[in-house]
Amino acid sequence: MSLELVIAFMALGAVGGFLAGLLGIGGGLVLVPFFTYFFSQQGFPSEHVVHMAIGTAGATILFTSLSSVRAHHRKGAVMWPVVWRFVPGLLVGTQLGALVADQLKTPVLAAVFAGFVGFSAIQMYLDKKPNGSRELPATAGMFGVSSLIGLLSSLVGAGGGFISVPFMTWCNVKIHQAVATSAALGFPIAAGTAIGYIWHGLNATNLPSYALGYVYLPALACVVAASVTTAPIGAGTAHRLPVKTLKRVFAFVLFGLASYMLYKAYVLR
Repeated sequence: MSLELVIAFMALGAVGGFLAGLLGIGGGLVLVPFFTYFFSQQGFPSEHVVHMAIGTAGATILFTSLSSVRAHHRKGAVMWPVVWRFVPGLLVGTQLGALVADQLKTPVLAAVFAGFVGFSAIQMYLDKKPNGSRELPATAGMFGVSSLIGLLSSLVGAGGGFISVPFMTWCNVKIHQAVATSAALGFPIAAGTAIGYIWHGLNATNLPSYALGYVYLPALACVVAASVTTAPIGAGTAHRLPVKTLKRVFAFVLFGLASYMLYKAYVLR
């Protein structure tokens, strides 16, 4: 891997880590489009490029989420009882998502990414006020919701914040607590996603050197080295921003990422 590519991956990790701390999205949503671009430029097989982008992005969240959630925890914003209620469904959903992704062709997977991210962006931008009596669901409902979040997160290589943040704010959780709690959810989602993409990629043919299933280890190492230092900075920034500003930033980041992946779905079709 060239020095230029190492620098590019580390710069990407720095930005992804900052946004992970700022928005509680794990950084995967930011990384997938860029990994798709860089892996394509490196000549990775087109039938694997998006799968590898998603698998590698999911693996980076294992490290970024720990750095991010530590900073949010110091602010007392992580709702740990809610985190534990999410975990069982997340683990089930991520394995289903990796299984489904392995069966999808690259253009379809890119389009799925664009569709769900775009929907989340619209919901966050419109900032519709929830019913004042609405609360997080009970145990059975939480398992269903968290399973869906895990499945979709595994499909698109994200930490789940692109769904869990809008969902929790819809249930009258304050945006800063929703971001912090979503940062904590990133670890179980990332663990399930990474295991699933490694497992299903082990039998894939024509993968590049230094790939572990659908996880490209050199990119993982470079991104993690930078992201763990910038995630706490993003988390600190999140707690200083007004609620409306934080939601708008979240929405515009998601709009940009959805647009690029929709373009890739068209190009790779």
